[in-house]
Amino acid sequence: MQRMETAVTVALWLEGGNSTEELSFLELSSLATTAGVEVIAEFTQNRNAPDKRCYIGPGKAEEVGQFVQDNGIDTVIFDGQLSPSQVNNLEEIISAKILDRSELILDIFAQHARSKEGKLQVELAQLKYQLPKLSGRGRDLSRLAGGIGTRGPGETKLEVDRRRIRQRIHQLEQEIRRLEKHRTLLRKRRERQGLFQVALVGYTNSGKSTLLNQLTQADTYVADALFATLDPLSRRLDTEKGPVVLSDTVGFISGLPHHLVAAFKATLEVVTEADLLVHVVDVSQPGMDQQMLQVNDVLKQLGCSEKQQIIAANKIDLLEEAQLSSLNGKFRDSAIFIPLSAATGYNTQALVDEIIDHMEPWVSFQALLPMKVFRQLSITNKGSLVPLEFCGDKVRVKAEQPSSIAASLEQYMDKK
Repeated sequence: MQRMETAVTVALWLEGGNSTEELSFLELSSLATTAGVEVIAEFTQNRNAPDKRCYIGPGKAEEVGQFVQDNGIDTVIFDGQLSPSQVNNLEEIISAKILDRSELILDIFAQHARSKEGKLQVELAQLKYQLPKLSGRGRDLSRLAGGIGTRGPGETKLEVDRRRIRQRIHQLEQEIRRLEKHRTLLRKRRERQGLFQVALVGYTNSGKSTLLNQLTQADTYVADALFATLDPLSRRLDTEKGPVVLSDTVGFISGLPHHLVAAFKATLEVVTEADLLVHVVDVSQPGMDQQMLQVNDVLKQLGCSEKQQIIAANKIDLLEEAQLSSLNGKFRDSAIFIPLSAATGYNTQALVDEIIDHMEPWVSFQALLPMKVFRQLSITNKGSLVPLEFCGDKVRVKAEQPSSIAASLEQYMDKK
């Protein structure tokens, strides 16, 4: 039986620490567990600013190094972003693999990527993150004997020189661009069909995949773990106003590397193209407010901060009566707020009803269209458009279109 990798976590709290830093550090242990690592101990240090050489103070680094040596620890994970020189200096003091928060998140992404594009995007993000850190690390590559931080591109890619890594980055970018073109074609097809698009967004492990399964009877993989779902999944939801495309997306998290958001821009296009966002919030989490802020920050990075949101207050089945009564106060500034439980199905129909209210109704009709109008509508078609009869320079059609388009064609409609 293979021995489980062991680690200690280290956090630097500025000016005594605050609730956000404490929640981030607590989350770091969950991230490590998700990566398949057993956290043996936690170290914290209060400082006015990070140490330029070691991130933490040299004395604290010596303390961590002694603990690592005494207990045979494999990895030290820092709840922050380390510079290449800080990594090198820490490896001189601590005889173990050194990772920061970004590398840990990237490793989890590497484990959970299933689609071809997801794997390419993870590898691209890892190589771009690792490239500046390769200098001076050659003598320490023997320490990278597998485990977290070495998945995805793998240790063989860490051993090649910068030129070959840059070549691989170029190859990955070209391949991702080809996949983006394919996705663009699919998107245009959906637009022609007039499908209303709804994206589920939220902090990791907030219950987005469970909600998708509940609403569409999908078979999305669900687990009580961070980043259980990485690749986006879309499912059709039929409503009285027409079909809806409901898409699950990768969960956001505190400290999500900006270059990772950029690398996954193609995957996150489902958010930018959505007609409506459903922001799934785990209301059982003590750090719920900070998590919502983090999600909205990523949405801002994607240029989606102005999109209309429905707040789906999930996991209310885990709350006590007093906590339930305070929810309305927490969300009183939210335009649309629906308490529900994706796991039990409680009040999920209210969410569907709210989505329907945001949809434009469709109208079925027959019309005799001038050929020019018919051709234009064929190009911009958002629903069904079936030619029944060609009458000289006109075409009799049977159509189902959004009400706004139907209204513009009122003069051509059959009045029978």
